[in-house]
Amino acid sequence: MTSIQAFFYESGAVTIFVISWLSIYFVLTLWIFVYKFFSIRASIEREKKSLDRIIKNEQKLPNYPIFDILGTNGNTPKEMLQIWKNQVLKYSTTGLVVLSIVSSTAPFIGLFGTVIEILNAFGRLGLGGQVSFDVIAPIISKALVATAAGILTAIPAYSFFLLLRRKTYDLSVYIQMQIDVILSKNIEHK
Repeated sequence: MTSIQAFFYESGAVTIFVISWLSIYFVLTLWIFVYKFFSIRASIEREKKSLDRIIKNEQKLPNYPIFDILGTNGNTPKEMLQIWKNQVLKYSTTGLVVLSIVSSTAPFIGLFGTVIEILNAFGRLGLGGQVSFDVIAPIISKALVATAAGILTAIPAYSFFLLLRRKTYDLSVYIQMQIDVILSKNIEHK
């Protein structure tokens, strides 16, 4: 714990700002992933059950508020089913763009902190005249922490983005299967 305190005490304002920014990114990444993972998982389970009930003729339409206005006459316009699909997918993908942004910008933010810290260090060292590797190595090592933090923030953000995108795809498959079943039943009744 003392080394962490010493790191922040010895670091410049830009490095502290970069580490703080990346910390906010990391917390945001975790929050979005946990929230969306459970939300999308619940939606998948709901749509699986709905598909099963539609196939078994236990219900005619998916359990979604947009279908309450149509009644249960069984003649659902294809456009309404598409609107329903778009609404569900829009809701399930909300937040994924943030994970994409974090995964693509975090390494650059960390690199920015590293470059500024190294520039400041060389500026201070240049004023002192003769400088040895023993003096430069710890400064560069400390400066590289920002780059490492950026990479460590980007890796989970990108992984979570891919996992949630796959879950959203699974959800869209169940929705499309319901649409296909409903439309095929509408054709059979005509």
